[in-house]
Amino acid sequence: MSGPFWDERFAGADFFYGTAPNDFLAEHAAALSGPVLSLAEGEGRNAVFLAERGLDVLGVDLAATGLHKAERLAAERGVRIRTLQADLADYVPEPGAWGAVVSIFAHLPAAVRARLYPRVEAALRPGGLLLMEAYSEDQLRYGTGGPKDADLLMTVDKVRAGFPALAPLLLRQTEREVREGQGHTGLASVVQFVGRKPLAAV
Repeated sequence: MSGPFWDERFAGADFFYGTAPNDFLAEHAAALSGPVLSLAEGEGRNAVFLAERGLDVLGVDLAATGLHKAERLAAERGVRIRTLQADLADYVPEPGAWGAVVSIFAHLPAAVRARLYPRVEAALRPGGLLLMEAYSEDQLRYGTGGPKDADLLMTVDKVRAGFPALAPLLLRQTEREVREGQGHTGLASVVQFVGRKPLAAV
C-alpha cells in the first residue's frame, strides 16, 4: 500500500489504531534495550510507550501525517521520540546501531521483506532483539484487520526464512483478541516473534 493510502488513513483527528501500545510489545518491553528502531510506526502509539519507559526510540514510517501525530502524542505525554519519513523498501538502518528493532503489523510484500530483513539483522547490535507481531495468512478468514493479500501476511516459516541469523526466543502462530482503535477490531490470527542476534564471537 502506497504513501497516499497511509497519509489518508492517518489524516483524521482520531488515532486510527488508538494510542495504547500493542499488547505483545507491552508484554515484552522490559526485555528491550535502546536505542530502539520502530518500523512502520504510524501514529506513534508504540514509540511513545517505549519512550515513556526511558528508551531512545526512532519511529520510521512512510506517512508524514502519521509521524506528525506521533510527535504530537509524544509531546502530550511529556516524552521525546525521533521520527524519520522513509519507505521501508529503500530504508537502510545504521548497521550495528540498535539495541532492539520493533515491527508491529508492518506488512510488506515478499520482495520488500527480502531486502529489508537482512538489513534489520545487520542493524542489531550483538545480543540485540527483534520483536515482531504480524497478522498470519490465516487472518484472511477473520476479517478483523490487516491486509487482504496473503503475500503481505506472515507465517512461522516466513519469519524463519527472513531472519536466519536470529535465535528465536519465541516464535509462534496464535489466536488472540486484538483491539487497537478502529483498525484492529477483534479475534485475530497472528505470528509473534522475539529473536536475538548472537553475541559476537570472541
